Amino acid sequence: MLAAAMLTVSASAQKTTITSNKAGDNWYVGANVGVATPISKFNVGTEEWGRLKGFAPKLGVRVGKNLTTVFGLALDADLYFESSDKSMMKQKTFIDAINVDLLGTFNLSNAFAGYQGDPRAFEVIALVGGGYSHTYGNASSGLNAKAGLDFAFNLGADKAWQLYIEPAIVMGQPSPVWANPFRKVNDKWNAIAQVSVGVNYKFGNSNGSHNFKKEQLRDQAEIDGLNAKINELRADNKAKDGKIAADGKAIADLKAQLAACQARPAQTIVEERIIKEMNATLQPIVIFGQGKTTVDAAGMASCEMVAKYMKNHPNSKVKILGYASPEGSKEVNDRIAKQRAEAVKNVLIKKYKIAASRLEAEGQGATDKLSSENDFNRVAKFIDTTAQK
Repeated sequence: MLAAAMLTVSASAQKTTITSNKAGDNWYVGANVGVATPISKFNVGTEEWGRLKGFAPKLGVRVGKNLTTVFGLALDADLYFESSDKSMMKQKTFIDAINVDLLGTFNLSNAFAGYQGDPRAFEVIALVGGGYSHTYGNASSGLNAKAGLDFAFNLGADKAWQLYIEPAIVMGQPSPVWANPFRKVNDKWNAIAQVSVGVNYKFGNSNGSHNFKKEQLRDQAEIDGLNAKINELRADNKAKDGKIAADGKAIADLKAQLAACQARPAQTIVEERIIKEMNATLQPIVIFGQGKTTVDAAGMASCEMVAKYMKNHPNSKVKILGYASPEGSKEVNDRIAKQRAEAVKNVLIKKYKIAASRLEAEGQGATDKLSSENDFNRVAKFIDTTAQK
């Protein structure tokens, strides 16, 4: 009846919609230590016992599950050890007594202030329930009732750890004298008070955290907007499917054309510019010695042949290309190649009276393309640029 009442209050107090609580979610395990002492004063023979006359150390373990942000269930087991004189739990065994209780847990902080998506740093949790008690000295057993308050601190970045201080009362604690846990002693209930300090570890949940998470709610306007966006994307995808099909057809056509081209006999293609240049190259050349830039007697013969050609063709224009062999640095070879072309140009102008406007000198730098012999690459050759137009 108590559990049903707590569930009802929990449902009405829940102010935040949370993610679903699966069977494996929101479980925790913990341990605690503390002391216990009788509440009632009573006499055993002529001796006065009870009411803070003695203290028994205790060790407890707890396994629980939070069913909602307010209500949960926990299974508690407390062991009471050999205690001092005048305690109602004074026994001759190392473990005096044991309590095993099923408790309903009631998070008062969430019940009255609501749950905002994460546990608070500090919470107050009520525990109420009952179970079984047994004392080992006289082998007496019976039922008990337990009520307590946890003053809990949620720790860690994920708030997976919970440290708590718990004062509690257990009614019907068995004693060496009275086996019936609810029997009154001198018209006073047989009960103990205890204080425990404990820690709980909350296991990970299916929502990716160690606690309840706030559900992401959507209003109708937002849902309608998302549906419209989905429909827009579907239409866009349909249009892109059509374009992909068209592109696929174009690719297939290009592949067919490529296959047809590959099936044709191979052809040798020579650039028109190269053909023109080959046809426009005049046969005479001027050969230079290594490192030389002056035209010798043999070179004069070639210059005379080009001069005669230009006089026979008064509209012709000639470009003189100077070369160097590949020995030496690029800077030196570029300079020598340019000087060789200029030297030939000056001979044609000064000795053979060819107009400077009809001549052009250009250095080509080092080369090994004209001949495999380096000596044959130190030359100046003639191009009829009129023929290239």
